[in-house]
Amino acid sequence: MIGDVLALLKNQLNGYLTPTSTNEDLVVFLDGDQETDSASFKTNAITVLLYHIEQETASRQGDPYVRTLPNGTVQRVKPDICLNLYVLFVAKFKNYQQGLHYLSHVISFFQSHKLFNRQNAPELTADVMELGVDLVTLTAQQQHELWGMLRACYWPSLAYKVRAVAFHDKEGMPITDAVSSIERHFKS
Repeated sequence: MIGDVLALLKNQLNGYLTPTSTNEDLVVFLDGDQETDSASFKTNAITVLLYHIEQETASRQGDPYVRTLPNGTVQRVKPDICLNLYVLFVAKFKNYQQGLHYLSHVISFFQSHKLFNRQNAPELTADVMELGVDLVTLTAQQQHELWGMLRACYWPSLAYKVRAVAFHDKEGMPITDAVSSIERHFKS
């Protein structure tokens, strides 16, 4: 599901940034087949990179162990796990000003697309109801640590927090209304 969410963001952003006459995507994923431990970014592209995952605990439902299905039946389930994904958009261009130009367009896109749901993103996976996207401002120290972790030289970039990626228990058990009988076993 995490990969599907990132692919949705990448494809939506590509649709916004890439001219239809171009066959090559402007927004790409980080190449996973690298021979070194450092991240290398594609030149003349914006690279999408997941750099942190955190559990969201503020949005828990009243009884996290009970779910009501659309048909009205109630199930006993394990609590949902809601995640926030932290995504980096790195602009590596031969022309520095062109990279900044595209980063400005990324900001404009997410400013007008702060929420993805079934109406504006029908390709959203069935497990995800909606996604919120917020710009994250990293301090100089946080940027230093992030780029050090990537073992890469700094490129102009933007960080976003993608909210409400939820994992649901798919194997819930029906809840019975009452106990039908009680048996007692005593040792004599």
